[in-house]
Amino acid sequence: MNELDSMVDSATAAFAGAATPADLENAKALFLGKTGRVTELMKGMAALPVEEKKTRGAAINLAKQAIEAALNARRQALADAELQAQLHAEALDVTLPGRTRGQGGLHPIALAWERVESIFNSMGFDVADGPEIENDWFNFTALNNPPNHPARSMQDTFYVDMNDEQGQPYCLRTHTSPMQIRYAVAHVKKHAAAAVAGTPPETMPEIRVIAPGRTYRVDSDATHSPMFHQFEGLWIGENVNFKDLKVTFLNFCKAFFETGDLTLRFRPSYFPFTEPSAEIDIAFNSGPLAGRWLEVAGSGQVHPTVVRNMGLDPEKYIGFAFGSGIDRLAMLRYGVNDLRLFFENDVRFLSQFQ
Repeated sequence: MNELDSMVDSATAAFAGAATPADLENAKALFLGKTGRVTELMKGMAALPVEEKKTRGAAINLAKQAIEAALNARRQALADAELQAQLHAEALDVTLPGRTRGQGGLHPIALAWERVESIFNSMGFDVADGPEIENDWFNFTALNNPPNHPARSMQDTFYVDMNDEQGQPYCLRTHTSPMQIRYAVAHVKKHAAAAVAGTPPETMPEIRVIAPGRTYRVDSDATHSPMFHQFEGLWIGENVNFKDLKVTFLNFCKAFFETGDLTLRFRPSYFPFTEPSAEIDIAFNSGPLAGRWLEVAGSGQVHPTVVRNMGLDPEKYIGFAFGSGIDRLAMLRYGVNDLRLFFENDVRFLSQFQ
């Protein structure tokens, strides 16, 4: 075995012993680098005669090609080994069941909202919906709460940089009472149109409606939020009295909380759109809240001015209105002690209601 064959064997063995690409590059430098053995042989040809240079140069080139072939083969082997290791590490067991998307559900506020609508539907109430950006007339004035009225300080909050036809700024509605006015006005106009067409009913049908939705006020703590959900109810007719209010709301509470073991208390209060007015408190006779009075709604007989703004004669038509926070009812129903939990979007909390 001549010198060149021995060098090829040494290079092949060195490459085969390289365990990593870095080791392989170090071995390459010993033979093909600037100071490697092949390079030194090429430099030594300068002192050879011309005829011997041809023969010697051809032999060295063959040896260099053999060394490069061994180098490339080892590079490919290391790359293949790395790929196999990666495939093994990232292997998937295709026999395992696939990952399924978790089943979602309604938010607890939405569950309470649907429950409120369902209960009042069963008692003959329509459900009204309307704009969350309201003008001054529907949100305040039509409800016996004119400009500069002291009662506005309790609700006069978020405004939009845009005015209505009367030059009053639009606001984010502070309650859903504007829908009571809108619904009643539409109801009266419908009856008037039937009269013009010559097919009116003998008496105008009663107005019986609830208006659930989002409302806005500057308020934020464990039991209040700048945005909250509310539903308001209205029942107007020729012979609707406070007794009907008490029976209606008591039946609602029994159905909503699924218990008859509770008591309502109507406590005198003030609202510009009702007279007389009352706060409604509830007390459970058993359970963790037993013995505590909890405020759940405001109510009262609709003020004659409000009835008149609906397009009705307050001497003929009478009725009651009430309003309650859906969020607060949900807190009582589900035993939640901090309103902010409903809006933090923590899946661990929300999944309890699915």
